[in-house]
Amino acid sequence: MTTATKWALAAGVLALAVLVALLPRTGSDGGTAPEPELGPARERAALQPCPSGGTGRVDALAGVRVTCLGDGSTADLGTALAGRATLVNVWATWCEPCREELPLLQDYAAGPDAVRVLTVQVESSARDGLELLAELGVRLPAVHDGDGASGPVRTALRVPRALPASYLVTADGSVRFVRDPRLFTSVGQIRETVAGLRGGAR
Repeated sequence: MTTATKWALAAGVLALAVLVALLPRTGSDGGTAPEPELGPARERAALQPCPSGGTGRVDALAGVRVTCLGDGSTADLGTALAGRATLVNVWATWCEPCREELPLLQDYAAGPDAVRVLTVQVESSARDGLELLAELGVRLPAVHDGDGASGPVRTALRVPRALPASYLVTADGSVRFVRDPRLFTSVGQIRETVAGLRGGAR
């Protein structure tokens, strides 16, 4: 093999390595690969732990696996939300109304007789979500439903494009979409809406 051939081969290998490095990495589910070095962002956000399991199963969310923003663990929402009423709020970092609503949900969750609250970040990176929650001082449990146009939670719940969107998962496993109001504007409104949904009034 001539020196010129060796140099040509080396250049080809180097070009291929650069090309591979620049290609988007995907996981086994076709989504973006997990972001490295989220430890500092998670420390700043200091989120509460995600639900870890209950009694029974939420059929609408059976087999829906998502990443917990707070620690990177994987949660199966079908079992994690079973047996206990939970208000599920879907939000995105680009959604201005979501920025106003998230702190209200935090205040509601800290109050008496509140149901558990789980937030679901969509359509942006986990890092962006952690940074926003840290900026807002919102420590609620949060899961990441992917940074693309769809994700397992959005598919299972048929989440509308307009955000935010909230759902009440009842203790018996039924899921109720919060149609009125679509956007919470006060803690009292959240309490009244949740009470109405739990009582079957809506």
